[in-house]
Amino acid sequence: MSQTSQNLSLSKLAALVGGQFPFVGNTGQTPHAQGELLITGVAGASEAGPTDVTFLGNGKYLPALKHSNAGVALVPLDFNETVPPLLIRVENPSLEFAKLVAHFAPKPIEWKPSIHPTAVLGEGVILGENVSIQPYAVLEAGVCVGTGTVIGAHSYLGHGAKLGAHCFLHPRVVVGERCLVGDRVILHSGVVLGSDGFGFENVKGRHIKIAQVGIVQVDDDVEIGANSTVDRARFGRTWIQEGTKIDNLVQIAHNVIVGRHSLLVAQAGISGSTKLGERVTLAGQVGVVGHIEIGSDAVVGAQSGVSKSLEPGALYMGTPAVPAAEYREQVAYLRRLHKLVDRVAKLEQVLKSQPPSGRQIKPAAPRPSSERGE
Repeated sequence: MSQTSQNLSLSKLAALVGGQFPFVGNTGQTPHAQGELLITGVAGASEAGPTDVTFLGNGKYLPALKHSNAGVALVPLDFNETVPPLLIRVENPSLEFAKLVAHFAPKPIEWKPSIHPTAVLGEGVILGENVSIQPYAVLEAGVCVGTGTVIGAHSYLGHGAKLGAHCFLHPRVVVGERCLVGDRVILHSGVVLGSDGFGFENVKGRHIKIAQVGIVQVDDDVEIGANSTVDRARFGRTWIQEGTKIDNLVQIAHNVIVGRHSLLVAQAGISGSTKLGERVTLAGQVGVVGHIEIGSDAVVGAQSGVSKSLEPGALYMGTPAVPAAEYREQVAYLRRLHKLVDRVAKLEQVLKSQPPSGRQIKPAAPRPSSERGE
């Protein structure tokens, strides 16, 4: 393939990712010949071809790399396996591979500053410089939008909502009235900020709705995935703090606080008034009850159910969630339970087949009637 502005020689690729050069490969090529290899794309180890670069970010993918047709692979500094691709050793293969993905990816779509004729702007809307508002977006009265923000088609911003600078709202995002969004926030399609918290009071067998009059506050550099929802507070605020990343289909209830730089993975759900510390990770389908705290740097494994507060800095698993070592012990016992049942059944059969052991006790002779007072 002829070289284009995107294609990279191996030497230039190594410079881009800060990798070791010359390389230790398995082809017998000289370092000079290796440096002339032209890289035209990126791919996973199983799909890569001779002019593609791949990476090893997790040891479980080593078998795929050993059978890969990739021309080059980014590997950790201490990697010493024999694999077909030429090797570039880097400190963080996943991070450096992301640079290459960005290099070879199609040029990002640019949104020209403009207001589409079909967009609806209410009274007193304030727009910063270079804002782009796409077709059929609705901005209610009092909305404020920061510099360089893009509002996707069919999105809705409620009365008095405020968005910071350089945010990106994909199509069909809802930001409810009075909610606050910081700078550089990304909201994917279907995100709803400021839906009512799930609050009802049972009165004589009927569920009476409790007013939800608080807001949602989303701080700088947060990203929220498609069809995730963050309920407004009953009073005060539901608060997603700086740098947190939220996957698709996540539910965050009223008055929850999610600490800085946390990760909430798909289908996780957090009940009302729970507080997460900083850098907390909730893996897929984790459920958390309300009114508890999860300490900073805690990690909760997939499909776990959190029923009480968790200490910081530990890995938890299971339902109810317990420290990982305790959970693994429980699983080990459960997997041996059928063997225990079989052993008990055999013991019962043995006991039933044997006569009672020990000395037989004869019943006492009845006393004479005179001794009984008759």
